[in-house]
Amino acid sequence: MAGRFLKLWALSLLCAFSAPATTFYLTLSGLGGEADYTQRFKMWADDIDGSLKRAAGDSTVITLQAPTRDQIRARLAEIAKQAKPADALVLMLIGHGTWDGLEYKFNITGPDLSGTELAALLDHVPAARQLVVNMTSCSGGSIEILRRPTRIVVTATKTGGEKNATIFARYWAEALREPAADTDKNESVSALEAFKYAQQKTTEFFDTQKRLATEHAVIEDTGKGQGERTPNQENGEGRLAAAFPVVRLGANAAAARDPGKRPLLEKKEQIEQAIDKLKYEKAALPVAEYKRQLTQLLLELAKTQEALDQ
Repeated sequence: MAGRFLKLWALSLLCAFSAPATTFYLTLSGLGGEADYTQRFKMWADDIDGSLKRAAGDSTVITLQAPTRDQIRARLAEIAKQAKPADALVLMLIGHGTWDGLEYKFNITGPDLSGTELAALLDHVPAARQLVVNMTSCSGGSIEILRRPTRIVVTATKTGGEKNATIFARYWAEALREPAADTDKNESVSALEAFKYAQQKTTEFFDTQKRLATEHAVIEDTGKGQGERTPNQENGEGRLAAAFPVVRLGANAAAARDPGKRPLLEKKEQIEQAIDKLKYEKAALPVAEYKRQLTQLLLELAKTQEALDQ
């Protein structure tokens, strides 16, 4: 299966400059069990839905409240039929999860959805670039089954053993509409930026409340790790996430809605992704070669930005 995803990733790069890419967003808000949780989960899902639809552009936004397993299957099957290898998929899970030491399950209406079935459904979606943000309790237990070489997996908990209800979704939703999350000020919030923002805000919440933290968000995007709280060049985590724009802000969002500017925006994002990739490979390159490649990319980025601003 890993080989299939690597082939899809390579094909997506070849197609990137010839076909406009689409991002498919699917947000799933699970069962609350209690009125308070039901309200929270719905509020956070609506917050995310609103941010994504305001950004609009070349994306398909779907949000399901308290869905059944059949409804989730049907939606992912529809996306699988529509998506191309150059496209992207963002799946976000909000709610409660369980972990029995072997299998993770997402609590939904009717029979719960297992991590094994979810992974199989995602594997059938041709979009090579995939981001799964599992913000439920016990979500860390889903990393091993969900990870793939070209899939970014973010979980609200570091293991399946962190069973308390989580608040990570509250701050992930905030990251998608908060300019402060855009730390490099390129008017796009990447998966890595959103992760770091939500992680920091979650930590601050427990510190402010003077409570022992019951959740520790992690990220995995190498296809072989268990998730890291601090992604960096040393552990190899975060490279794909840094190059994956989750939501566009400001001028980028406006350009995405303009058919005339959308190709330039996609070119800009591809150059930014190449710069992020180069930064992660800096240690393996001679200094002169790194500077040469970086200068070339920055010049091309400046030209593209100038054309976008016209």
